[in-house]
Order: sequence, then C-alpha cells, then structure tokens
Amino acid sequence: MGKLYIIATPIGNLEDITLRALRILKEVDLVLCEDTRQTRKLLEKYEIKTRTLSYHQHSKLQKIEQIIELLRNGKNLALVSDAGTPAISDPGGKLVEEVLRAFGDEAEIIPIPGASAVAAAASVSGFPTDKFLFLGFPPHKHGRAAFFRMVAAAEGTIIFYESTHRILKSLEELRVVAPERQIAVCRELTKMFETIYRGTVSEALEKLKADTIKGEFVVVVKKK
Repeated sequence: MGKLYIIATPIGNLEDITLRALRILKEVDLVLCEDTRQTRKLLEKYEIKTRTLSYHQHSKLQKIEQIIELLRNGKNLALVSDAGTPAISDPGGKLVEEVLRAFGDEAEIIPIPGASAVAAAASVSGFPTDKFLFLGFPPHKHGRAAFFRMVAAAEGTIIFYESTHRILKSLEELRVVAPERQIAVCRELTKMFETIYRGTVSEALEKLKADTIKGEFVVVVKKK
C-alpha cells in the first residue's frame, strides 16, 4: 500500500515551504491538488516535475475511489491545497476520512507541517493563544446571526476566515454584538500587500473601509 502525505504549502510567499516538503513533492508518484495551475507555479519554482491530479471540493466519489485505488496499488501520493495546510477548513479532510475508512489502521497518512493562516494570524495578534477556537468560514446565509453571537459570547480567543466579498458584512455583524471587543484583521498574510488592522471591532472596520479591500482575511477576536 502507498503512503498519503498531507503537505502544507505557502499561503502566499513561495519561500515559505520546508525542505522536507520539497523533497517529498519530488519523490511521490503524484501530487493531488485543488487547482493544478496554482500548484504548478510552486512546482515550477522548485523545478519539480511530479505529475499532478486535481482533487477539490467538487470532486465526485469516482475521484476519491481512483485515489484509493492508486494507494492500494502502492503509489505514494502528496495532497496539497492551493495555500496552507490541507484538511484545515479544506476539502482534503474528506479525502483523509475516506482513506481511513478504506484502509483502517493500515493507512499510512503522514503530516508534513508548514504554513498555516490560522497559526500565522494567531502568532501576530498579540492576544492570548494558550487556548483558542478556530471556526473556519462564517455561514453564507443561514446561521450567520448565531455564528456571530457565539463569537461574541466566547470566553477564549476566536479565529475565523473571511473572503474579500464578505469581510465588511462580517465585521458589521460582529460590531452589532461585540462593538468593543479587540480584534486583529489580517489581510493577505505573507504577500506583498500584507496588512493587519487592529483595535475594537468598530475601529478595525473603519480602518478597513478606508483601505483597499482585496485579498483573503483571517480575523482574530480577543477573548473577553
């Protein structure tokens, strides 16, 4: 049976990848990736010739079965996401679950740690991180009000992701329930236009409104 490596890749700056990750990407038989075009940029930078196969949130059961069959036939595979650590608020989690279901204790699933937007944001927030809760992305429609009430009521530090299109809406909703909570809104971490907006929810929201709202966001909310 082959091995499945879960490999963290850069969240922006392509230099943020470990030597071990690069070695394994060269050695495996196939790299499973969300977007082959995105992963190819990384592979080409480091002159890695390994073939790629798409696996993403819209992949059908047949694709998972294909991957499991490759492992059954002894192929070593690397799973990467477009950015960061696979399976963290990412469709890779479903693949890991299915591989475990197929092979049980015989499954060889090996983590290759590295870049993570959650850890990066937590490390620069200045908030207590001995205990924190990561909530992924807020619901797009149903459950949004409950989501932000939960954030406001939390005793520990909270971290969640948000997109360009919804960041202002999310901060507006958070301001309704927790206007004076301290937050750090991290935009485009490790990239050219990396920016961190700090202050109360109201203050950070106004700073963000006055700036260019582009990129991916990680929001860190200080505990009460």
